[in-house]
Amino acid sequence: MFKPLMFGLALALLAGQAQADTLRCGSQLISVGDRKSEVLDKCGEPRSQDMLGYQRSLDRRTEVQIEEWVYPQSGGMVQYLRFVGGRLERIDSKRGH
Repeated sequence: MFKPLMFGLALALLAGQAQADTLRCGSQLISVGDRKSEVLDKCGEPRSQDMLGYQRSLDRRTEVQIEEWVYPQSGGMVQYLRFVGGRLERIDSKRGH
């Protein structure tokens, strides 16, 4: 009895947020690793673009910019796209407010 209850609770907590490797924009797909220009061509202008900061590159000689783009979707979902050094690194889906 206790295990199914805990599993259901964990599942409910995860239901409000999900991470994906691809996202559909109309009839186009974008994927982690795509360039900002590709995402812009396929998805259009985001609702908002925020510059979050900088991160050191792997060689530690340069810093790369971190940005987050926000796209509202049908059904109340909001897509958050994180770019590091001009490449799509992460796609998060959350329920809108």
